[in-house]
Amino acid sequence: MTTTIYVPRDSAARSVGADAVAEAIARHAAEAGLDIRVVRNGSRGMLWLEPFVEVATPQGRVGYGPVTPAMVPAIVGGGEHHSRVGLVDELPWMRAQQRLCFARVGVTDPISADDYLAHGGLAGLRRALELEPAAVVAEVTESGLRGRGGAGFPAGIKWKTVSEAPADQKFVCCNADEGDSGTFADRMLIEGDPFCLIEGMTIAARAAGATEGYVYLRSEYPDAVATLRQAIEIAYAHGWLGEDILGSGLRFDLFVRVGAGAYICGEETSMLESLEGKRGMVRAKPPIPAITGLFGKPTVVNNVLTLASVPAVLADGAGAYAAFGMGRSRGTQVFQLAGNVARGGVFETAFGMSLATLVNDFGGGTGSGRPLRAVQVGGPLGAYIPASGMDLPLDYEAFAEAKAMLGHGGIVVFDDTVDMAGMARFAMEFCAEESCGKCTPCRVGSVRGVETIDKIVAGQDTDENLALLSDLCELMTDGSLCAMGGLTPNPVLSALRHFPDDFTARQETTR
Repeated sequence: MTTTIYVPRDSAARSVGADAVAEAIARHAAEAGLDIRVVRNGSRGMLWLEPFVEVATPQGRVGYGPVTPAMVPAIVGGGEHHSRVGLVDELPWMRAQQRLCFARVGVTDPISADDYLAHGGLAGLRRALELEPAAVVAEVTESGLRGRGGAGFPAGIKWKTVSEAPADQKFVCCNADEGDSGTFADRMLIEGDPFCLIEGMTIAARAAGATEGYVYLRSEYPDAVATLRQAIEIAYAHGWLGEDILGSGLRFDLFVRVGAGAYICGEETSMLESLEGKRGMVRAKPPIPAITGLFGKPTVVNNVLTLASVPAVLADGAGAYAAFGMGRSRGTQVFQLAGNVARGGVFETAFGMSLATLVNDFGGGTGSGRPLRAVQVGGPLGAYIPASGMDLPLDYEAFAEAKAMLGHGGIVVFDDTVDMAGMARFAMEFCAEESCGKCTPCRVGSVRGVETIDKIVAGQDTDENLALLSDLCELMTDGSLCAMGGLTPNPVLSALRHFPDDFTARQETTR
């Protein structure tokens, strides 16, 4: 009888020795004459347990982690060992989730077409091909799916605009330039279930009338690039891409383009400029990309998690998807716990769970064991939320009311040793470094912001410089062309609002 053992091929797992563990399992099987099949799956998202090995048993898949090559002989049979954590599906971290985007990640072989089909793959695409394009758009609209890239714009409205725009060619572009601090869900989805993204983009093409698509992937993700390109080749071979998809007559060609590492290319119009072979700089809007996008043609631009949600919407119906979540935040979001946190990783759940529950109960609080002081949600342009405000529900509207944003779902945890004045300065410095330079409020305002914070911390004309910083933040918010400059004031103002003493403490120690 063959024993199947799963070892992640995810970049995070490989970085801590997953390849060596897989090799040790194969070597031990050969030496001991054991019938073992090693499957390189995606990560389950419990990154503190990587390399996380799963052994298939009659009771289910039993997990072990972190595993070293020396542990292999003791765990291949699924028996007791100090690294044994139990049945994977019964672990609190897994049992509490509602996985739609990540339903197959960690479960299947990412580049096995048979595995994809056996676990519900293509059900959404097959249904989309049975519907008229307008009906596909209506399904996505009624589901309440909003863009998971940060802005939260309704996906169905964007698709409808593209579908109704007259043009001889249309495009679907996936923005996989995942550059926010504390975010890695796009990478994990592409490395762990690339066919899901391919299926979502093909459904978008059906809905919008597009014939060509591009995935804009950051150069820092070489494993994701290789996995996606391999999956695209397999998809072509199986008739899931190309001239006549699944015999429907739909044509859709898909390509991968690798960015050069500019944070600003995470902004949709900068990404389009880069795809066209130009320097990544923000375009003024209007016109919007849905009408005048890639090469001047109507273009659907969504991020990875948005497009990866689409197959579930079409497979199960808009109502089933909308049943998850709360208010205008429907479905699930893939949250990423990072920073000074005890249990970092990916956690997909319906909107509505409190930030405190996610960080403290599932994340285990700070990794240092010291008191939690703040979390930053939504990347480097997101607001800092103090420990006293952690009861906030994970919901677009609730965060907006609290002058914060969910963004891409990245959550970075800080303990009580963090210098919040230093973090505010970092936000301005980050903007100065990553600005495309097209608009003055962002290009110059961020540099002046760094200088002004330095003066405040040094005690130079504190009141005047605090007033100047406030005016500068208002100017950047109202005058910047895109979110790069427009959102940089968020972390600065939140640090000033919640942690004012950090800006004056150094002044007192030097007196």
